[in-house]
Amino acid sequence: MSHFFGLMIESLVAVLLLLTIGYCMLLNSRLKRLRADEQSLKATISELITATEIAERAIGGLKLTVRDCDENLGKRLVLADQLGERLDQQIAAGEHVLARLSRIAIAARTFKDAEASQAERQAEPCEAAVKPARANAQSIAAAAQAFTERARGRVGDLAA
Repeated sequence: MSHFFGLMIESLVAVLLLLTIGYCMLLNSRLKRLRADEQSLKATISELITATEIAERAIGGLKLTVRDCDENLGKRLVLADQLGERLDQQIAAGEHVLARLSRIAIAARTFKDAEASQAERQAEPCEAAVKPARANAQSIAAAAQAFTERARGRVGDLAA
């Protein structure tokens, strides 16, 4: 019987050794997968680091672009304000010139009217000689006026 117990104990140890070897093989396959995952994880981390560096460089470039655009926009705004001020000054100067020209035209008309009335007073003695020419000019002006009124009447009839 003692032999039998020895054999049983030896068999039990052999089975336990087989189970241990099987479990070690299972652990080995898991460790291989973990190492493979570690390599892919390292590759992913490396790609992320590269992408982060590229993004940081792109952000730096964008910051430079924004700074340049801000400076250019500021300069353009200042130039636009200056141009607006110059345009306001030129418009005011133009209005001033227009007012002066209007005053000159009014003064010239009144001067011309005064000159014409003075010339009429001086020309009264020789009016008999000028009267037919003046009458001829007046008749031409009256005919032109009548022609204009007829043309306006025709345009008014066409519009209606």
